[in-house]
Amino acid sequence: MKMKAAILEVYTGFVSLLTGMRITLGQAFKPVITVPYPRRTLKMPARFRGHIQFVIDPETGKSRCTACKLCERACPSECISVDGAKLEGQKTKSVTDYKLNFTTCSLCGSCIEACPFDAIEFSKDYNVVALSRDEFNHMDLIQRLAARREASMQNQPPAAPPEPAAPTPAATPAATPQPEEPKVS
Repeated sequence: MKMKAAILEVYTGFVSLLTGMRITLGQAFKPVITVPYPRRTLKMPARFRGHIQFVIDPETGKSRCTACKLCERACPSECISVDGAKLEGQKTKSVTDYKLNFTTCSLCGSCIEACPFDAIEFSKDYNVVALSRDEFNHMDLIQRLAARREASMQNQPPAAPPEPAAPTPAATPAATPQPEEPKVS
């Protein structure tokens, strides 16, 4: 009985070895999917969730946030703090301070769903790097919005100067026919 068990163990070990080698050889001839990271990056999928950021209002160029604090109340991690004030000449409150503690954010999206003005969204930034953890404890979203707005202004081409108005037909001198050049045959 011991001899039969030993032969069975050697046989199953050999089958296991062949299975492993078959998988290894199969993977060795597949195309490489590794991307040389610093020189080339992958496009992030549409559903990628980076840290939250303000949405720029196309009409005003500012944030849509009215400091209603619904995002702060909806956050299960309690990582958002919002302050706002009603500025002169405006109908609604404006956000004056919006801090995100990214070290405790779970990227659940409750804040985005709770916002009635669609003022915040997930960013597509995946390469957020800092030298210390403290830089992520209080991410200032207002400051980041200003930096994004400034970068988009620098990336836009300067506005073309207005073209001069075409002269009116009455103001132009009468067109004189040009003499034709003799044709060479």
